[in-house]
Amino acid sequence: MPENQDKTQPIAVTAKELPLHCPMPDAPLWARHPRVFLDVTAEGQATCPYCGAKYVFSGELPKGHH
Repeated sequence: MPENQDKTQPIAVTAKELPLHCPMPDAPLWARHPRVFLDVTAEGQATCPYCGAKYVFSGELPKGHH
């Protein structure tokens, strides 16, 4: 998550970020916690149990994720 990311706003993710894990690779060091994989394809959204970041899937699902 970029440093200027507003944590109250959902973070849009697309098929290229799958499999989704939090923290994201570009998260600043202070925002790191144990990596947890999140399934945003099941309901179209997921919330990280560690930091509360909300992710929302946008775009087309890749094949095999329907």
